[in-house]
Amino acid sequence: MGISIIIITKNEEAVIGRCLESVAWADEIVVVDSGSTDHTHEICHAADVKLHITDDWPGYGPQRNRAIDLASNDWMLALDADEWVTLELRTEIEQIMRDPSDNTVAWRIPRLSSYCGRYMRHGGWWPDYVIRLFRHGHARFCGSIVHERLISNGPIGKLHAHLMHEAFLDPEEVLRKINSYSTWGAQTLSENGKRANLSKAVGHGLWTFIKTYFFRLGFLDGREGFMLAVSNAEGAYYKYVKLMLSSAKSFS
Repeated sequence: MGISIIIITKNEEAVIGRCLESVAWADEIVVVDSGSTDHTHEICHAADVKLHITDDWPGYGPQRNRAIDLASNDWMLALDADEWVTLELRTEIEQIMRDPSDNTVAWRIPRLSSYCGRYMRHGGWWPDYVIRLFRHGHARFCGSIVHERLISNGPIGKLHAHLMHEAFLDPEEVLRKINSYSTWGAQTLSENGKRANLSKAVGHGLWTFIKTYFFRLGFLDGREGFMLAVSNAEGAYYKYVKLMLSSAKSFS
């Protein structure tokens, strides 16, 4: 009844060490890397993990499923390289593993995320429940290229202890991720037959800012709350701008 930690990586030398150290107690750590060119591989080898390197990037969901298929224990905990497990979360997970009468197959974990150095308690970021703990053979990730979901075949529970997450280290990382996520989001919308125009892009961007900053009380997180609302709005705006331009090219 051991537990396998599954992690997907690419160029995560700045954060992977902290993640691995936080789960050194696990029976097995499986890392699936999509071609890192920094010191990620060396850090993983030093931590004695099971490292598998792929030469492609099928998307977050399929890559996590590859890690599941490489793992060998009855329990799975899926992490990102910029996440880490607290002592309280480890204790709660171990308590669940010792209870053979519980028929729950997956658990939601509250995630506390930081944005440019501040842990965010508003703006839709807390509690950010993610389903990451599950029994092997009872759950798989959906095939979306981004914003993947874990789909289970049984009851889902909820944990109390939280998972830590350094979502955005600085504005440069914010801009990089806005660019990547908006591209993937536009691609997904296009594959689903969606189309966009400039008014739709502006409307989605404006509504995203209002929702994050006012309705989800982002203003209570100070300057970072405003920065988050702006970056969320930019992500929504550029997703629909990219969809608009890709649609125009397909009809030209």
